Amino acid sequence: MLSGHSTWLFENNPVIISTGTVGGPFEANGKIPDAFHILHDDIWLEQDSFEKAQQMMMEEACQYAIKNSPIEKEQVSFFISGDLINQITPSSFAAKTLGSPYFGLFSACATSMESLALAAFIINANGAEYIISGTSSHNAAAEKQFRYPTEYGGQKPPTAQWTVTGAGCALVAKSGQGPRITSATIGKIIDMGMTDPFNMGGAMAPAAVDTILTHLRERNVDASYYDLIITGDLAHIGREVALDLLHKNDINIPDERFVDCGLTVYREDQPVLAGGSGPACSAVVTYGHFLELMKKGELDRILVVATGSLHSPLSVNQKDSIPCIAHAVSIEIGSDKS
Repeated sequence: MLSGHSTWLFENNPVIISTGTVGGPFEANGKIPDAFHILHDDIWLEQDSFEKAQQMMMEEACQYAIKNSPIEKEQVSFFISGDLINQITPSSFAAKTLGSPYFGLFSACATSMESLALAAFIINANGAEYIISGTSSHNAAAEKQFRYPTEYGGQKPPTAQWTVTGAGCALVAKSGQGPRITSATIGKIIDMGMTDPFNMGGAMAPAAVDTILTHLRERNVDASYYDLIITGDLAHIGREVALDLLHKNDINIPDERFVDCGLTVYREDQPVLAGGSGPACSAVVTYGHFLELMKKGELDRILVVATGSLHSPLSVNQKDSIPCIAHAVSIEIGSDKS
């Protein structure tokens, strides 16, 4: 099951039998509105705080995934989730509503694939029947915590990114119909000494490349094995850095096969600067867009590399550099295992 130092091979091929994705009004006007199962026209979701709105989106994503699956809520063995907000409160409060045994994670914007990798690992080892893994983010909540309240109107540099308002989850099972989770590579902290919190794409790119190189080596496959290698939220700046680093390591991936969720979710004319970001970015684009392409037969194998910048307001104020991480999960189309 362990290949190399940090890659798990899932011989029992856990299956994603259902997904749930939720977005806000800005996402509804983006490039892939059909990727969202639920769209809201108000970022408040009739709540009295942005954090509570984020919690509600996570709850809705989970409820949608269960409703559109062959199981009942009581059959969910575990809920694995996390987010950016202080002490991952939106995820923990959503877990209270869901009522399933809960693992809370913090891996910033890499949480989507960390939670999916852990869900697959547990199910592959017969530790559960059904697990929901997912994550969420809210643009206004993240701005308030990590930057400035939106009312402040502070100008941002072109390297900055736009946090996705949304939530995405996958219902993973031992058997059933859907894309199979075949392997996962757990990343390590890469810190290149960058200190600018407005250039997360540039900071995270080396971590993404390190995980991709490790995955290809430990799984003993070429980059061409995958129809797409998908990064979480490197956006324009980070994607170019990552491509350059891959080329320097003799990994030549055609531009059209190296895609980024942060460049997929929004239109070019939306004011998102370098592109999209946030834990929900990779979750909603993977679960709502790329998995649907797999179900339609347009893709057979994808490697999703969710990227996370593990700084905090405290670490930025203390002038620390930005530690980054990336976790990779391979998803492939296979036959019904039931």
